[in-house]
Amino acid sequence: MFLDAKKFREALSTFATGVTVVTTKDGDGESVGMTASSFNSVSMSPPLILWSVAKNAKSAPAFKDAPYFSVHVLSSNQIEISNRFATSGADKFKNTPHIINENNVPLISDCTSRFDCKKYAVHDGGDHWIVLGEVLTFEDSKREGLVFSGGSYATATLIK
Repeated sequence: MFLDAKKFREALSTFATGVTVVTTKDGDGESVGMTASSFNSVSMSPPLILWSVAKNAKSAPAFKDAPYFSVHVLSSNQIEISNRFATSGADKFKNTPHIINENNVPLISDCTSRFDCKKYAVHDGGDHWIVLGEVLTFEDSKREGLVFSGGSYATATLIK
């Protein structure tokens, strides 16, 4: 069965997702980061999360090989950071407030939440690598999160 890739992508885009930036250091010690919407919880015991990176992404080798990484759930006022980390080539950390943690991972400031992980496993997922991380620490600021759906940013309004 042949799927129309464009229509498949359009259908997938109707699923609203939170917006994350995943960061690590590459083998040369350079800070690496990318915007990712493929983020999920996997397990509570042990605490595991997953995300995926396209195999042809420039930063894919760094994420596949990194022993530690962090997933930053962006807050509603971080659209510029999302866009910056979605582009290729530029120094993404130059104008992004961040620190380096004890595992040598860049941590972006003012996110709604962050999950600092040790690589648990990497699985082949077609044209992507599926990266599982064991959550070592996390922060939750309760800021309003950034959402992406249908090619546009939004914020989630809670219905009570």
